Amino acid sequence: MANLRKINRSLPMQLLLARESAMALFRPMLRSFGLTDQQWRVIRVLASQNNIEAFELSQQSMILPPSLTRILKNLEEEGLVKRDRDKEDQRKVLISLSAKGQRKFQQVVPDSEKIYRSIERKVGKKALNDLLKQLVALNSSLEA
Repeated sequence: MANLRKINRSLPMQLLLARESAMALFRPMLRSFGLTDQQWRVIRVLASQNNIEAFELSQQSMILPPSLTRILKNLEEEGLVKRDRDKEDQRKVLISLSAKGQRKFQQVVPDSEKIYRSIERKVGKKALNDLLKQLVALNSSLEA
């Protein structure tokens, strides 16, 4: 039987642990604004790219379509997102932040940035930037 690397040397496990460690810093802040992790990911994507189709939003927010459907329904009920038909192709539904959603985004950004600054203080700004570059490169390499 082949030797399996120790679990603390497993890339997927270390990535999951890093995600959970980071999200433990962000979750309380998001909850204070009445948002879940997934809702915030959707709002962040929409803040940078309005009028997006659900499939593209699913990919960019890394949320599976069935879950995204439920999340969008809740965000729409709260008045944070809106859906409109594409003027050029009525079959397409485009999703964007409402004015209320834009305000929510603007409310959360300062606290989110405070957490990023605290992470930079803990690990170092250069180390964090290097890590982000390495993760982007890793993801690009593994997608190929």
